[in-house]
Amino acid sequence: MRSTRRLTGGLGVVAATALVLAACSGTPDGGPEGSAGGEEVPEGVTEVTFWQQSFTDEENEWYEGVVDAYNESQDEVHITLTAVPGDAWEQRMTAAQAAGNAPDIRTMNYGGVRNAALTSQITPLSDLISAEAWDDLQENVRGSVTVDGEEYAYPMLVEPSAILWYRTDLFEAAGIDGPPTTWDELVADAELLTNDEVFGMRLAQNAPDLSWSTWGYQWNVAGHLPISDDWSEGMATEDYAPLLQAFQDLFASGALPPADGVGYPDASTFGDGQYAMMANGSWAASQLLNDYPDLVPNVAVAPMPSFDGQSGQTTATLGGWTWAVDGNTEVAEEAAGFIEWALGGDTENVVPFFEATQFSKVSPRVSVAEAISALPDVDTVNPWNAVIQEEIVPFAQPEPGYPWNVSLAMGEAIEAAMQGTPVSEALAAANDKINTEIANSELAGTGS
Repeated sequence: MRSTRRLTGGLGVVAATALVLAACSGTPDGGPEGSAGGEEVPEGVTEVTFWQQSFTDEENEWYEGVVDAYNESQDEVHITLTAVPGDAWEQRMTAAQAAGNAPDIRTMNYGGVRNAALTSQITPLSDLISAEAWDDLQENVRGSVTVDGEEYAYPMLVEPSAILWYRTDLFEAAGIDGPPTTWDELVADAELLTNDEVFGMRLAQNAPDLSWSTWGYQWNVAGHLPISDDWSEGMATEDYAPLLQAFQDLFASGALPPADGVGYPDASTFGDGQYAMMANGSWAASQLLNDYPDLVPNVAVAPMPSFDGQSGQTTATLGGWTWAVDGNTEVAEEAAGFIEWALGGDTENVVPFFEATQFSKVSPRVSVAEAISALPDVDTVNPWNAVIQEEIVPFAQPEPGYPWNVSLAMGEAIEAAMQGTPVSEALAAANDKINTEIANSELAGTGS
């Protein structure tokens, strides 16, 4: 059975009255939709404001609980939490920054850390959070929040961006022994699995989703990303031709149908039985476990295929979320203290987050990962956990930190090739766009 362990080491029993999130629209001072309204801050207590992007109910409840527990644990600092809908995040954050009301702490994905650090939007945290907390992080993840020798955010979780989810019952019916290990096999299997009732494969199909969900494939096929390490020149070369050709072939075969109108991270159409295989991130586990429990016994996972068929290669990137402190805050020390308490301190404060999300996400902290692996029910709750942890996460690369327009250029190239544009033409257009971005944003020499 699933563990019913309660939170003890600081988080304790969450208060019966959770933080109420108002559903009102933005306020003139930059307050966001979904903000917490009417919360009283005790007199003489330092207020620290915290905006988080609104996630699943389970994740939001953990955020509320950890904030409540911290506020109850001491009487010097009060954290005021605001959950902001994802589709309103950029608009609300921009308005708050313009009005001088940016939150002291905010959630930030790894890809945004470098630019935010270089433009002084966030505060360096190296000296504000203990060495013990930093040293507990996996080195590759710690590197994702380090800019010019300083750590600028504290990692909360990582998620492999691309995993092959497949229906074992449909594979058996089609006479396929196991998951494909090359992209040629993926295309062939997808065609074999396609019939009047099911399509063979589901992948991202629009340029924005292709821009980030294919980072791991890009790395695998070319051995590099489409911009030089110092960000001085585009490298969207013919090295990427096999990737674009694979998307073109898959779509032309009919095994990958026209887009189903659901974003890449959403596993619902796979759960509904429309596909035999799906590329998606580790987060899909939670959706399948919660919404499609009857399907779970017939679903297995594997690394996405490599282009040479060898195992133990990068086919996914590690994305996810960090907590960062605003560059203009006047309460940086207090903000960092809360971050360390919640994310970098007692493992009992953060393990419940991974339990609540059914271990569909991965902790970047060594001690937290060890505590999770010691739980007796991890693989019972999430039957795909072992494969993801052992065969995918160790070989995943951190997501790149270059500007979004570089990624979008590649996403547009893959989409164009999929829809029939000659591969060489699509790549040439991507490289021109990347070089234009380098010039316009003066990127040369700023890469890492």
